[in-house]
Amino acid sequence: MKNIAVITGTRAEYGLLKPLIQAITDDSEFNLQLVVTGMHLSPEFGLTYTQIEQDGFVIDSKVEDHLSGDSAEAITKAIGTAMIGFADTYEKLSPDLIIVLGDRSEILAAATAAMIKGIPIAHLHGGETTEGAYDEGIRHAITKMSYLHFTSAEVYRKRVIQLGESPDRVFNVGAIGIDSIKSLKLLNVTEFEESIDYKLNKKNVLITFHPVTLEKATAKKQFEELLTSLDKLEDTTLIFTKPNSDKDGKIIIEMIDDYVSKKPEKSVAFTSLGQLRYLSALQYVDVVIGNSSSGIYEVPIFKKPTVNIGDRQKGRLMPDSVINCEPNIDAIDIAIQQAFDKEFIKSIQRQKNIYGNGTTTSQIIEILKTVKIKDIKKSFYDL
Repeated sequence: MKNIAVITGTRAEYGLLKPLIQAITDDSEFNLQLVVTGMHLSPEFGLTYTQIEQDGFVIDSKVEDHLSGDSAEAITKAIGTAMIGFADTYEKLSPDLIIVLGDRSEILAAATAAMIKGIPIAHLHGGETTEGAYDEGIRHAITKMSYLHFTSAEVYRKRVIQLGESPDRVFNVGAIGIDSIKSLKLLNVTEFEESIDYKLNKKNVLITFHPVTLEKATAKKQFEELLTSLDKLEDTTLIFTKPNSDKDGKIIIEMIDDYVSKKPEKSVAFTSLGQLRYLSALQYVDVVIGNSSSGIYEVPIFKKPTVNIGDRQKGRLMPDSVINCEPNIDAIDIAIQQAFDKEFIKSIQRQKNIYGNGTTTSQIIEILKTVKIKDIKKSFYDL
């Protein structure tokens, strides 16, 4: 039996990994070791590790990073603290393999400690580009530390190989977020309204906006522009989900709280909707606005428009339903107008899904069962 350690640091990432965590739990060939860190352990972000426990999973280790601010210094120190915690966790659990997803700072700490410990790493969503965020560099660094790669599209598989990884260790399995959309029983409209304690309107918008971390102090100005544009919408409910623990994220949280306190008749905000409520919301909103990767991966499955603002997601493979715009009022106004256009909405009903068909989990499980890892030494694969 292989000890498979799955690392999760955020509510969104856990929602993506949940089908895989369940599949590992259910398989007699694997022993799940669940490690939580990052925002899951922060009161400020809702102590979301409790949701993991409510879902019936046993948490084998909690790795504190003691993130106390959203400055570059605070985040850098948190990476160091987390790395110490992961060193202790790996010594205690002795995993045969760790599974990580994406590009966040706590995942960089988890991967670095595993590489030095000599533990093979399986990485999901490598090869992608996000030119506006330092996640870009973290993601590629994790790719180079990892042994197995599960990418969300063929173009990303090729990019991982371009980074020197052997093709026989790089697998295009699609975006794992689609798995839950295909398998979860989502809330009906009445259940959803009760779950958020808020009534939907004639039009409804879901907003998730994160700082663009490679830009200097642009979060406040860009979010002001977005709020000004949103405020023009009539007969519209605005559902805000708050940003992650990124650099300069606190100013956005404060601005959301201030806006909702002044406009409770048209807006509501959540630290975390959780996977079920979030995916259920996508059934009923008319458009998703912000700069979250969910607008590129999950939202298109529901044939809904995404207004993607600024450079945070720049470089990703975009479905036709994604409308890109600059982070200023005029550009956002035009993009929102297009998102509500009946002809545009009609046109995206025919778009093909470019990120797989919801079988990512089963593909990964099959690969984990068949792959033989005798030695994690790697030769650089030259094109």
